[in-house]
Amino acid sequence: METPVKLYSLPFANVRTYLFASLFVVGNILLPQLCHLVPMGGQTLLPIYFFTLIAAYKFGFRVGLLTALLSPLINHWLFGMPPIAVLPAILIKSGLLAAAAAYAARLTGKVSLTALLAVILTYQVVGTLAEWALTGSFMLAVQDFRIALPGMLIQWFGGFAVLKLLAKW
Repeated sequence: METPVKLYSLPFANVRTYLFASLFVVGNILLPQLCHLVPMGGQTLLPIYFFTLIAAYKFGFRVGLLTALLSPLINHWLFGMPPIAVLPAILIKSGLLAAAAAYAARLTGKVSLTALLAVILTYQVVGTLAEWALTGSFMLAVQDFRIALPGMLIQWFGGFAVLKLLAKW
């Protein structure tokens, strides 16, 4: 399943870069708050990454990177989540997600389930290796693969659905 899509690569000098990044950061603040109402919702559903995926795929690396870095930092500052101990790993994974999504969008020029799966697996595998290097714990590093498969599926299929909705925009 593929959908042609208008993709953007907004420069840092463009005010729309910051406007779109702000909107996606708000999404990445509200969605985790909803998910944290469910026990282990954050760890299982991975909500802090969802709008980063959309931002980077649709609007390019710069919007994605701003969303990726600001979302966890603002969430931590406002709500103490994610905890400081996991913040470095989340920032790394968020940045990897922004890079992988922007690259896949540029490479394919369309929204496809295959491209989104490649994006999710790339940021998770490389992020897991980085987290393992940071923490020294393999079991902690592979936690997303152990308990967050629902979140990855939401990113894959939910991300596809949202990007399809935004395809003509």
